[in-house]
Amino acid sequence: MLAPMVVSAAETSPAIPRDEAIEAKVQETLARMTLDEKIGQMTELTIDVCGHFDNAGNFTVDEDKLDEIIGKYKVGSILNAPGTTAQTPAAWEKIIGAIQKKSMETMGIPCIYGLDQNHGTTYTAGGTLFPQNINVAATFNTDIARTAGEITAYETRASATPWTYSPTLDLGRDPRWPRQWENFGEDALMNAEMGAAMVRGFQGDDPNHIGPNNIAACLKHYMGYGVPFSGKDRTPAIISASDLREKHFAPYLAAARAGALSVMVNSASVNGVPVHASHELLTEWLKDGLNWDGMIVTDWADINNLYTREHIAADKKEAIKLAINAGIDMAMEPYNLDYCTLLKELVEEGEVPMSRIDDATARVLRMKYRLGLFDDPMTYARDYPKFASAEHSEAALHAAEESMVLLKNVDNTLPLAKGCKILLAGPNADTMRGLDGGWSYSWQGHIADKFAEQYNTILEAMQNKFGEANVVYEPGVVYDDHGNWQQEDASGMQKAVDAAAGVDVIVACIGENSYCETPGNLSDINISRNQLELVKALEATGKPVVVVLNEGRPRLISEIVPEAKAVVDIMLPGNFGGDALANLLAGDANFSGKLPFTYPKEINSLITYDYKVSEEVEKMEGNYDYDAVVAVQWAFGYGQSYTTYAYSNLRVDKAEFGPEDTLTVSVDVTNTGNRAGKESVLLFSSDKVASLVPDGRRLRAFKKIELAPGETKTVTFSMPASELAFVGADGKWVLESGEFRLQAGNQVTDITCTATKRWTTPNR
Repeated sequence: MLAPMVVSAAETSPAIPRDEAIEAKVQETLARMTLDEKIGQMTELTIDVCGHFDNAGNFTVDEDKLDEIIGKYKVGSILNAPGTTAQTPAAWEKIIGAIQKKSMETMGIPCIYGLDQNHGTTYTAGGTLFPQNINVAATFNTDIARTAGEITAYETRASATPWTYSPTLDLGRDPRWPRQWENFGEDALMNAEMGAAMVRGFQGDDPNHIGPNNIAACLKHYMGYGVPFSGKDRTPAIISASDLREKHFAPYLAAARAGALSVMVNSASVNGVPVHASHELLTEWLKDGLNWDGMIVTDWADINNLYTREHIAADKKEAIKLAINAGIDMAMEPYNLDYCTLLKELVEEGEVPMSRIDDATARVLRMKYRLGLFDDPMTYARDYPKFASAEHSEAALHAAEESMVLLKNVDNTLPLAKGCKILLAGPNADTMRGLDGGWSYSWQGHIADKFAEQYNTILEAMQNKFGEANVVYEPGVVYDDHGNWQQEDASGMQKAVDAAAGVDVIVACIGENSYCETPGNLSDINISRNQLELVKALEATGKPVVVVLNEGRPRLISEIVPEAKAVVDIMLPGNFGGDALANLLAGDANFSGKLPFTYPKEINSLITYDYKVSEEVEKMEGNYDYDAVVAVQWAFGYGQSYTTYAYSNLRVDKAEFGPEDTLTVSVDVTNTGNRAGKESVLLFSSDKVASLVPDGRRLRAFKKIELAPGETKTVTFSMPASELAFVGADGKWVLESGEFRLQAGNQVTDITCTATKRWTTPNR
């Protein structure tokens, strides 16, 4: 038997090729800086400590506070919106202008201002809001991710801001987790491809020279954040060495190679080690392993958590030492300046080496030079005439339409017949807050109805589309927006049931109110009992019921699915979600979205599509007769359309291949229906036998195509054979000889790898 091929060449090419002129400027600036100035560059405070609100509710920067923050402590970065509330471009220009003026006068070094522009210009009043990232993933269209990044960058620069804490690349593999909607679903490849596309949209194609229409991206939350063992936000994750490298690291690897300038760190711990204190993950994997020269920033006050919550440090000073030595470059404090004093003491005591301070400061300066902030630290709204333009709105509407997923459609209930009488019910029928979700004009999205009143709720869009006289509105259940996001009032349920007598069809809009981060933690992922009972009562009327799911994560609805005539998951589609849904329900647009996650059916059947083959076992004979069968409501990649597609002739150019080969895989797709549509063609692989229990299947490539009725297109994927490798228990990549199965649609074909190859370096 031949020995396996072993590859040990290190990854030497930098993730971002350096510009020597910029490097010279970084070193020149660094050489003239004092220790206080260097530590200041490593510090980030929230805007609220820089000023105050007047009686009219307008935020004003306080010069005396800037004298301390920038004048004395030399702070180099400010973040967030005042009171976590969106500001107009004019207000941003005034706020950030005052900060930049002080910073340039004090040090000659610009401040870098950052905002959570997580699905469009979410902290800019009047800006364009795109669907949340989970919706972007459902489009299976990376062009939409890039366009969203480009428009967000343009409008963020119109807000005088050069940096966003986006995209979120956590794998959303646990529907209990309240931040699932912020990422691109459960799959590693999906997050990698969408994340890289959005980074290029934010930054452009040259990360060394980011122009005035682009901004710096920040990948978050590095890494393993999306699979907390408890399902609760900011709690520990337990991840195998193979999954951590193969799946959770993959999106950050791809986005770093796409040029991302910064990374934000996971607030919690992985396998008992808080990521903010992990030299292995921050320095060895990310900085050294990728030869990546970007900047690492903490999440909100997370250095403090090393001693207040994680208890791996005795006090704040020790926590700072652990974090900075692990590889943190900038601390999002965000309220206190004692970080500066304590870090200076640590340097003077020799506990943090000066080389680490210089490296961190250089990384901050490098990002500022790459953004052109030293040349001009400000951008102005007057130079961005396309801010919130019709062109930007059309792009957001298009993204929302492509993201909505048709999950069930019995008896061609949809599209709705013209002239039909519709009862619109449910707590999500008349709310912009529900459509937008968190990170919308405020952290929790709770003031979206005020800021987005010019856009259409589902009710308003349906009235516009079908005629006000044809749409009866009786919600039955409403949210109590003055209390917890989960609080509901079901006192109108009978009125909704009674209203069904005079209509032809019922559209029940159910789901969740907006929430964000830890406040969104759940103890029960079933959709609320009030909403279940409302839909069941509406189904009992005998009228056809269309269930519209407006939610940030898949809430269990198995009780109401059997009797529903149609089910549509719109997730969190943004300001144009109501219009997009109305277009789709009327048949003026066609469904093309597919689920980027597995929709669970049962509380004890939470599983992802790439589960290990041994996780599902049929009944075994014998005394115990036990089984481990998992039921799901809808599978990853599932989504119907108003037309149908047929797959045929799946073929690979090499039935037998070696580890160095590139495989060309093709499949023919035909629109067999009577209307045009878009189909996302997904290519999966299965490793039939492996030395580590293999995944049932893995997504290897995807491509979205548009087909006229009767039209056939050949979709071709070019895939390096190394993509079929996996990470073994030792944390290293291996491609083993043996059989693999490829699948696209209902087509399958088997291919054989003729040799084994092992990598001794972490990344292929």
